Amino acid sequence: MKAPEAEQKNLLRLQAVDTRLQQIAHQLKNLPQQAALAELGKTLDEVRRRFAIATGEVDDARTELGRLESDATVVEARIKRDSDRLQASASVKDIQALEAELASLAKRKNDLEEIELTVMERVEEKEAALAAILAERDAVLDQVSVLEQERDRAAVELTAQQADTERDRAAVAKTVSEELLALYEKRRTLGGGIGAALLRARTCHGCNMTLTGADLETVRQAAWDDVLFCPECDRILIRTDESGIPLS
Repeated sequence: MKAPEAEQKNLLRLQAVDTRLQQIAHQLKNLPQQAALAELGKTLDEVRRRFAIATGEVDDARTELGRLESDATVVEARIKRDSDRLQASASVKDIQALEAELASLAKRKNDLEEIELTVMERVEEKEAALAAILAERDAVLDQVSVLEQERDRAAVELTAQQADTERDRAAVAKTVSEELLALYEKRRTLGGGIGAALLRARTCHGCNMTLTGADLETVRQAAWDDVLFCPECDRILIRTDESGIPLS
């Protein structure tokens, strides 16, 4: 295949643009904030797990405290009722029974109050632990928010660069014939994103192989408009004044 020297050299410009597009696509896919957000996501999951456990513990402690308060209310009501009956009773036997029951109720009330104090302390401890977890969660969410904003700004900037670079590519592609462009695209697909490589100092910059022997002679004898390929990586080999080989 033959193509004007200028068109072949334009393939280097096209390759540079395509390489830049690959870099931008890689950057968009691997924004540094994404890795940090993934780690924060794991942290947030763990914090939420501890939050669920702590919430359950607070609810259990509050339920127990409510039960104790209800029991204490019942005891107080019974004490009041028996005290009223004691004041109104004239029977020695009834008075003795009421006094015994009041003494038992007083002990029960005292026991409930002591237990209630212990449970109240536990409720406070559990609530403090829950508040600490909430604060930790909020701090993580703040970090997530900051990173998401940074990620979005970076994505917008890279997307704008991508659009500009795609416009540049379209302009450069117009300087190459359809046949040569199709060949370049084919070689680029097979070559991992590199379809054309500069031959500098007899070395292919697509695979870094230095031409020697028959390969070097083939290039030396080729006409300036011959489209050549690297014998090692099979990419289009672009010759310039830097190639170290006089052009025919």
